Amino acid sequence: MTGQVHEVTPNVDAGTVLSGAQFIDAFRAEVGATQLSAREACTRMVLHGPRWIDALTRLRNILVTPFGLKKSGEGAYAPGGLIGLFPVVSETPERLVAGFDDYHLDFRIVVDVAGEATLRHVTVTTLVKKNNFLGRTYLALITPFHKLVARSMMGSIVEPAR
Repeated sequence: MTGQVHEVTPNVDAGTVLSGAQFIDAFRAEVGATQLSAREACTRMVLHGPRWIDALTRLRNILVTPFGLKKSGEGAYAPGGLIGLFPVVSETPERLVAGFDDYHLDFRIVVDVAGEATLRHVTVTTLVKKNNFLGRTYLALITPFHKLVARSMMGSIVEPAR
C-alpha cells in the first residue's frame, strides 16, 4: 500500500447517516491496488492502530465514568457486531458505518473504499451530533486531538511507498 493521509471534503449524505450532525470531517488515503473491504480497513484502523490511542481511550473511559457516559458501544444496536468499541450499524464491502448514540452526543464513522483496480483509496468520515451542553463541551475538548487521532489511525492501513 502507498499514500499519505489527507483531509478531504466529506462526501456522505449526513442526513441519512446521522440526521442533525453538527460536526463532519473526512480523511483519505491512497492504498494502491490493494484489495481491501471497508470492514478490513476499519479493523486495521481500530484494532491495529497506534498504542497511544489505546492509552487515550482508556484514560477517556476513566474520566467519563462519573458522568455516566458509555465506555464502549456494547449494548448499542449493532447488526454487524463490534469492531473494537464501535458497533457496526450497516455494512457493504465498499462502506461500513459504525457508531452509537449516547446521552451527550451521537456519532458515526463511515469507512468507504473506492477507486479503480490499480488506484484505490479509503476515506473515513466522522459525523457528530451534540445532544446537550456536555456533548458540546466534550466535542470542544477532543476536537484538537481528533485530526491527529484520525490521521494516526488511518496510518494503520497505509504503508510507506517501496
